[in-house]
Amino acid sequence: MTIEDIALQMTRGIGVKGAVHLLEIFGNARNIFDASLDELSVRAQLKPDIARNIIQKQAFHAAEREIEYCRQNGISIIASTDPEYPALLREIPDFPAVIYAMGNLRILSKRCLSMVGTRQASPYGQIMCNRLVGQLAEQVPGLTIVSGLAFGIDVAAHRAALEAHVPTVAVLANALPEVTPAQHAGVAREILDQGGALITELHSQSRQNGNFYLARNRIIAALSAGCIVVESPDSGGSLVTAHYADGYNRSVMAVPGRATDRSSAGTNHLIRNRKAQLVMNADDVIRELMWDFGEDPAGFRTQVPTPSLTSDEEQLLKLFPSSDPLPLEILAERSGRNPGELAVLLIGLELSGAIRQLPGNRYMKL
Repeated sequence: MTIEDIALQMTRGIGVKGAVHLLEIFGNARNIFDASLDELSVRAQLKPDIARNIIQKQAFHAAEREIEYCRQNGISIIASTDPEYPALLREIPDFPAVIYAMGNLRILSKRCLSMVGTRQASPYGQIMCNRLVGQLAEQVPGLTIVSGLAFGIDVAAHRAALEAHVPTVAVLANALPEVTPAQHAGVAREILDQGGALITELHSQSRQNGNFYLARNRIIAALSAGCIVVESPDSGGSLVTAHYADGYNRSVMAVPGRATDRSSAGTNHLIRNRKAQLVMNADDVIRELMWDFGEDPAGFRTQVPTPSLTSDEEQLLKLFPSSDPLPLEILAERSGRNPGELAVLLIGLELSGAIRQLPGNRYMKL
C-alpha cells in the first residue's frame, strides 16, 4: 500500500469504476499520479478537471490523515495491487481499489461461502443457518463464512460460524473500527477473537449517508465461491447480493421455504426461475461447489489422457486457461462457433474425459 493508493480512492471525480479503469491502464496508483496531463486526458480519457485533481495531488493531505487514523485504530490498509488483497475480489470488474480490514485476512484464501438473507429472519431461517454451517464445518476443511453483520440472517450466519468454531468475515457498510448496527459490536469482537475479520471499502472520511449497503453487497458476493440466500422476501438486499454473485459467475444457492411464507418468496422465486440451485443440507452445497474431492482441490485435477481429440476439440480445450469452470456463453464468445457446433465439440470433450459439465451450463477442464 502507498499513499497514492488511498489518494486515488479519495480524489474527487474518481469512483470505483474510474479507479479500476485507471489501474488497468497505468498498472498501479503511483504510476497514475506520475502520469502527465496529456496521458490522463488522452490515454485515460479523463475529463480535464479530474485529470487536474490527479496532477495537483489534491487528495494527498486527506490520505496522510487516513493513514494516521488507521495506525491509531489498528486498521490494515490493503490496496488491490498488494499480495494480501483477496484474489477472488480482484476478479470482479468493480473491485475496490483499497479495502480496510481488522483481523485475519488470510482466511479469505480458504473455502469461502457467503450466506445472506432477510433482516426479518424467522425461526426457520435461523435454524437453517445453524444446520448448514454446522454440517459444513464438519465436512469442509478450511471453511470461511462471509456475511454482512446485518440484523436477521446475516448475524445468524456469523453466530452459527462462531458456534461451530469456523472463521467468519463481516463486510461492513461503514468505516472501521465502528460497527453498524451498533447492537452487533459484541459479535464483531467475537469474530476477531476467533480468528475472523472485519472489512470495508470505506475510509473514515466517507460521508455516512446510508447509501453504501447495496455496494457492500457486491463485496459479499465477490469474496466467495458461492452465495446462499437462506431466507428472503420477493425484494431486498439479499436478492441484490444473489444478482451480483450470478453476474460474477459465482454459484447461487437458495434454501426453499413454504409457498405461503412471505419470508421465503424470494428464495422460492430464485429456485423456480432457475436462478439458484436448491440446497437443503451441507451435501447439496458441497456438490454444487465441487468441494467433495478432498481437502486439496488440486488433488483431483490431475491431467488425464485425452486420446482421439479432433483438431477442433483440441482448439476448444485450449480456451480453458485453468481448471476453473467456464459458462457456456463465455465459451461461445471465445470460440466464435455457433451453438450447434459448440454443443458437438463439448460432447466430444466430455466423452473423452477432458471436461466435465456442471450445473448452470458451466464446464470444467479435468
